[in-house]
Amino acid sequence: MVRVKLNILQRIRNILFTPRTEWPVIEREFTEPAFLFVRYVAILAAIPALAGFIGTSLVGVKVSIGTFREPLAIGLSNAVISYLLTFVIVYVMALVIDMLAPIFGGQRNFMNALKLSVYAHTPVWLAGIFLVVPGLRFLTILSLYSGYLLWTGLPVLMDAPRRRAPVYTVTILVIAFVVIVLLALIKDFVFSLPRAL
Repeated sequence: MVRVKLNILQRIRNILFTPRTEWPVIEREFTEPAFLFVRYVAILAAIPALAGFIGTSLVGVKVSIGTFREPLAIGLSNAVISYLLTFVIVYVMALVIDMLAPIFGGQRNFMNALKLSVYAHTPVWLAGIFLVVPGLRFLTILSLYSGYLLWTGLPVLMDAPRRRAPVYTVTILVIAFVVIVLLALIKDFVFSLPRAL
């Protein structure tokens, strides 16, 4: 294992454009969860949180009767909660990747599962920049590239057979969707409580 010295811009470029050669590099790196969360997740997860806040509270959404802007306090609290939930999602997805590994012929290794979860989220966070302009939100579909990153990373980091990687990937993505929907429902419920009181 190689102790990691993370150049975030180089890692982003490599994971997006040459993932098949970058995953083996990532697999050999010795790192700890705190390092990944502080040096990578904390930085990139801020992109959609800040962009969403700017797009909904400052820029606003044009509707037939004018421009709708979310109140600053609500927009800011929504951004903070979304940002914090990102850490939860990354960690939960690492647990899921690790637990599913034996089912798909792979080897359990939580640290590798966490690396996979962290770096596969890169397109999601980068696509979050499109939340600044409400009319460009549809471009967040580019975050689906994360599925490809998972598919290419599973055989390397979780030792899953390549022939089983597509089903493993789809299973992870379905569970991720369920987790995200549940967290969104919880967040909406928490936000609706003050209004109900």
